[in-house]
Amino acid sequence: MAAFRFLPLHAACIAAALTATVTTPAYAADNYPSRPIRMIVAYPTGGISDAVARALGEKLSAQMGTSVVVENRAGAGGSIGIDAVAKAAPDGYTLGFAATSPLTLNPHVGHVNYDPQHDVAPVMSVMYSPVLLVATQSFTGKSFQDLIAQAKVKPGSVRWATSGLGTVGHVMLEQIKAKSKVEVTMIPYKGAGQQLNDALGGQFEVMSTNASPMLTQHMQAGRLRAIAVGAPKRIESLPNVPTFDELGYPKANLTSTFGIFAPGKTPPAIINRLNAELNKALAEPDVRDRLMRGGEVPTGGTAAQFGAAIRAESAENARIVKEAGIRID
Repeated sequence: MAAFRFLPLHAACIAAALTATVTTPAYAADNYPSRPIRMIVAYPTGGISDAVARALGEKLSAQMGTSVVVENRAGAGGSIGIDAVAKAAPDGYTLGFAATSPLTLNPHVGHVNYDPQHDVAPVMSVMYSPVLLVATQSFTGKSFQDLIAQAKVKPGSVRWATSGLGTVGHVMLEQIKAKSKVEVTMIPYKGAGQQLNDALGGQFEVMSTNASPMLTQHMQAGRLRAIAVGAPKRIESLPNVPTFDELGYPKANLTSTFGIFAPGKTPPAIINRLNAELNKALAEPDVRDRLMRGGEVPTGGTAAQFGAAIRAESAENARIVKEAGIRID
C-alpha cells in the first residue's frame, strides 16, 4: 500500500536531480531514445499501479518509437523498486513508477539503501490515489463515528488492517489515535492482495487501502463499505463518504501520490523529454478513463512542480513521524 500526498524530499534532491550535468557520451540526449526503455514498477503485478504503468508504457512506446519493458520489483513499501532505479545508469533507459512515499516517508521511518535527496529524480506526477477506510462485515457500526465510539467503549476491539508498518495507512491510524485518544489494534500486511482477501473474510473490522477497481467492485456488491476517505474533497464515485478533514481529522486526511522517477543524475534534457511525452500519454482519454474508473485522479505537470510537492510532503511526513514516534528499524 503505499504514501495527499505523501509528502517531501529536500530541496537539494530536486536541485541536484534537475540541474546536474552528465558529460559521459553514453548519456547524451541528442539521439534519445535509441534502445528499449525499462520501467520498474515498485509494486506487484495485477494492481492499479501496475495497470497504469503498463498503459503509460504502451503510449510511450508508440510516441517515442521504442519498446518500453515493464519490470515489477515489489517490496518494502516501494523502496526495493526505487533502490533499483537509484542504482541504474542515469541515461534515461531506466525509469520507475512508484508512490512518493519511498522518498518522502520510508526514509523517515526506517533505513533505505538510497539517498532520496540525490539518487532519484522526479519526472512527472501521474496520479493521486485516495486512501479509503473500508469496513468489513465484522464491523457492526454504520459510520466512522461508530468506530471511534466502539474503540472508546472496548479499547483494542477495533482491528485496523494496513498494508504495512510505516505506510500511509499506518500514519493515518496514528493521527486518528492521537486525536481521539482511543486504542486500536493495527494489523500490518505486506501488500494489498492478502489484505483484501482477509477483509472479505471478515478477519478485521476496518482497513485503510488505496482506491482500486477491485475494491470498487466489492463495495458495489455490498461486501465492503467505505466509511471515510483521505482526499482533498469527496470523490465522485463515493459522494456520501466524508473525508477525514470533514470528520475533524485533517492530519489523517492523506492520499498517495504516484509518479515516474529516473536515476538522480539523468540529464535535464532527457527528463524534460520524458516529462513532455508522459504528459501527452496521460492526456489520452483511455488512460484517464482507466485511472478514474478505479477512483484515481490524474495529475501531470512539470518535473519541477513534482519535485516541489515531494519536498513539501517529505517535510510534513518528517514532522508527523516524529510526533507519532513511528520507527520500523
